[in-house]
Amino acid sequence: MAIPDYQTFMLPLLTLTADGETHSTKEVYQTLATRFGLTEEERSELLPSGTQQTYKNRIGWARSYMTKAGLLESPGRGLFQITERGKAELASNPGEITTDYLMKFEEFRQFRARPINHSSTLPAGAGASAPTTPEETIENAIDELTSQLANEVLQSLLEVSPSFFEQIVVELLVRMGYGGSQREAAQVVGRSGDGGIDGIIKEDRLGLEVIYIQAKRWESTVSRPEIQKFVGALQGKRARKGIFITTSKYSGEAKDYVSNIENRVVLIDGEQLARLLIEHGIGITTTKEYKISRIDSDYFSED
Repeated sequence: MAIPDYQTFMLPLLTLTADGETHSTKEVYQTLATRFGLTEEERSELLPSGTQQTYKNRIGWARSYMTKAGLLESPGRGLFQITERGKAELASNPGEITTDYLMKFEEFRQFRARPINHSSTLPAGAGASAPTTPEETIENAIDELTSQLANEVLQSLLEVSPSFFEQIVVELLVRMGYGGSQREAAQVVGRSGDGGIDGIIKEDRLGLEVIYIQAKRWESTVSRPEIQKFVGALQGKRARKGIFITTSKYSGEAKDYVSNIENRVVLIDGEQLARLLIEHGIGITTTKEYKISRIDSDYFSED
């Protein structure tokens, strides 16, 4: 099943604490993941930023909101338990608990009505009843913006000259830690043209390992014969490693082929290339940055 949204976690989380005992965050993560039948893959799924597991983030927001509403309280770091109000709400047998449901409590209404509130700081769709947590809403919006930017970067790559495309490839590889300096890398990429090889670049600064490069500024799909030609060139050089970079895509046969050969060949398609350029800040300008902070529980511990 899909990972439940944070509101779906609310009632089961409150029910879990109905025994009045103190529960740890770690225990609750495990219990609710099992109760909802989350697979190992679903438990490992990360937020777009890769900073936290998605289901834990959603359970955390469910707990946070119910604490703001006075249904839960925290007797210590990483611990929480149900309140008398929480017990009374469970006794009324609610069908579900959502952020709209929590609005009946004055403390939660005050929390939502703070001067810096969700409606003024989050993208559209991040209101009280949004199915995603505020953090997910922001990260999903950033991911969408990144996808749009990647499309623009890819289109720009298709419009540059072959020589400038080689310069871009050189700069990317150097930013990623290959080829030594940009000057050294530029001397070997885009100069070979030998049997399907566009260049040779150092894998490490000492040059103990080298990687052979093929870069294609294409719009048509790269098929298996093109990859076989490149692999043949590698074998002719007794080379073990190669990178094939294209602005287009690879056929399924091409991908299957490189997964079953002795040579280690990495295929980078247009979308991956664009995202790598964005990740390493090549050809883009940052217009605004947002910072998301979390409480440092250790700082406030007096132990």
